[in-house]
Amino acid sequence: MTAAARDVWRVVVLALLAALMMIPFAWMIATSGMDELEVFQDPPPLWPAEWQWGTYRGALTAQPFHRYFLNSAIFAALVVGGQLVTAATAGYAFARLEFRGRQRLFFVCLSTLMVPAVVVLIPRFLLIDALGWVDTYAGLASTELVSVWGIFLLRQAFRQVPRDLEDAARIDGARPWRIFWSVSLPLVRPAMATLALFAFLDAWKNLLWPLIVTRSLHMRTVEVGIASFHSTYLTNWPYQMAAAVVAVAPVLLLFVFTQRYLTQGLHLTGIKG
Repeated sequence: MTAAARDVWRVVVLALLAALMMIPFAWMIATSGMDELEVFQDPPPLWPAEWQWGTYRGALTAQPFHRYFLNSAIFAALVVGGQLVTAATAGYAFARLEFRGRQRLFFVCLSTLMVPAVVVLIPRFLLIDALGWVDTYAGLASTELVSVWGIFLLRQAFRQVPRDLEDAARIDGARPWRIFWSVSLPLVRPAMATLALFAFLDAWKNLLWPLIVTRSLHMRTVEVGIASFHSTYLTNWPYQMAAAVVAVAPVLLLFVFTQRYLTQGLHLTGIKG
């Protein structure tokens, strides 16, 4: 088989896989435009016979989704900002600073990735409850501000920065903080953008922790609001899918505008999906 033929087959296989992965998303959009009876037809229709735009208006007005979107945006912004700060400083320290026990501390940090998140769920809640932060933004975001994966990503990025640049800055009299802020940090912006994108995605689609730590409608996030259709409205699938379509829109827009940085960041750190 020639190289051109292999390229054609590769494109065909990738196109088929992409189409396969788009099926759930297409089903979500189609269901959001059906009425309740059409959803349960046998066999189920692939597309609504007549698009029901009212499901979007009904879903978004049945609950205070404007408040849910605001809560999710604040939660995601706090998580992104916190993880960027902690990952950049810790990643630079592990990559560039010399101190006793650096390697051991780094491997201890990495070993926490092996602990399932559900194991520490109860201790996290007890801590937040003891601090009186249940049903607050502090309770939502405070335990999500550090990402071990982010520290590893930024450490790998800082290790790719040429030491000659830092040595030149040091000869010019720059102090460590100045070297970090003005020389190294601007060179790892693609990795920072990658971390910011993944942190935003994790925070935006996080259901379990906001479900546990929030009590009032005033503090619910979008994911908790969508999940509540199961009980409050006896699983109104068109409403739930319409709310899900609206909720996923910011994520898609963010990915469209940052995919270039995502590719650069993964290339810079040598991490491939």
